[in-house]
Amino acid sequence: MNRRDFTGKTLWVSGGIALGMNTINGMLNAEIGNQKFNFMSTSHPNLTLINSFFEAYGKNDIDSIKNILAADIKWHIPGQHPLSGTKKGVDEVLRFFQKLNKAAFKAEPIVMGVNDNYVIDCHKNWSNLETGKNLNAMSCLLWKIENNRIVEVHNFPENQHEVDAFFSKLYS
Repeated sequence: MNRRDFTGKTLWVSGGIALGMNTINGMLNAEIGNQKFNFMSTSHPNLTLINSFFEAYGKNDIDSIKNILAADIKWHIPGQHPLSGTKKGVDEVLRFFQKLNKAAFKAEPIVMGVNDNYVIDCHKNWSNLETGKNLNAMSCLLWKIENNRIVEVHNFPENQHEVDAFFSKLYS
């Protein structure tokens, strides 16, 4: 990657994080008030939990995922495509993950921020389809954590129109 591409992508990522943080801040202002996110910590238990989730997800380790998610979890997928909507409960979230397997999705964390109740995670995600157009985008996830379990997740994709088009074509 040349310097110009790197600089452009760095600015794009920074802008995406800022936009995501502004959206999340507005959405949750009443709930989290003046809490601050720590973007430097690597040892916070909530970061350990999210990293454990990503590790289990990457290995398709269903038992570990079940131990990380609260039984009544809510996972919000925005958009106008066949996979969008709020998934309620571990079984529905796991069915959603199984459907994602069709696209052979992978994720790579870019930055995480943490406080005692939330983790914000911005990551690159991509599909690995052998034929057809692949999705290569960024997303920010807001993870709500209670009693060392993930109780709610909000997904904020970089480009909702691109995500809608990709999933509509793949799952129609």
